[in-house]
Amino acid sequence: MRDLPPTATLRAFEAATRHATFTSASEELHVTQSAVSHQLKHLEELWGLQLFQRGKSLALTPAGAALAPIVREFFMNLEATLTDLREQKGRVRLKVSTTYSFALKWLLPRLPGLSRLHPEILVTLETTDKAIHFSSTEPDVAIRFGNGNYPGLHSEFMFREQIFPVASPDLLARLGTPRKPAELLCYPLLTRAGADLVPKWALWFQQVGVSMSALKESVRFADTNMTIEAALLGQGIALARSGHVEAEISDGSLVRLFKAPFPSPVAYYFVCPKGTESQPHVVSFRDWLLAESSEAEKNYR
Repeated sequence: MRDLPPTATLRAFEAATRHATFTSASEELHVTQSAVSHQLKHLEELWGLQLFQRGKSLALTPAGAALAPIVREFFMNLEATLTDLREQKGRVRLKVSTTYSFALKWLLPRLPGLSRLHPEILVTLETTDKAIHFSSTEPDVAIRFGNGNYPGLHSEFMFREQIFPVASPDLLARLGTPRKPAELLCYPLLTRAGADLVPKWALWFQQVGVSMSALKESVRFADTNMTIEAALLGQGIALARSGHVEAEISDGSLVRLFKAPFPSPVAYYFVCPKGTESQPHVVSFRDWLLAESSEAEKNYR
């Protein structure tokens, strides 16, 4: 740290890397040209490196070019962090990672309740379908969809959804409402491509005792939200998880078909690095989350 110069000197260097002359750099910094020249000469002496090729215009040496992005990133990170701290106004930021569909359909509508109960927590939502490893740059906690096997991490069960077919009132008006599960084989069925975590029509039909050979597919989607949207547009019947269609069933834009129970083989879990679960703001968020999860699961039965 003994070679770390004053911030004003680093600022002069950063500005000079973006200008053709010391004069134009000095105008940006509102100081004299000689002041900028003196600061950069001092920096070169301190580091024992030539940073600029001086001539009619400034040009970075290889050493200057190597240091320029590092110094620029330092100022960008400092400014972003200061802005973030000012915006927090004493609140504690909590970075939460989950899947996009779960954040959009389940977590986001409930966050105002968290804000009312714990105004001191400022949630930042980050969405990804990929596993995270909780490095220094990654979220503090996560909500994951799986079988609960998260070695090396603290994890707690949240809730398990029910899986059932949904259709729009418009589609049912056009094609009629199926009276028994086997009749669905004659309807256009929306399917979701993807991993084993995706609800599968074959498993649902097996659960309700219907044998099948081939589905009458209309379109296969790579995204849960697109599948639900297609059902809302009347393009077919979707196999949905209860947590993803709460609002649509409540407002009548989608209709649940059949009450046959089919609990999802996988569930949602609260996950964080061991030790993080005892931090006060994480405890508050986790307790709120588990209370919401318990209430949701009661409604899904």
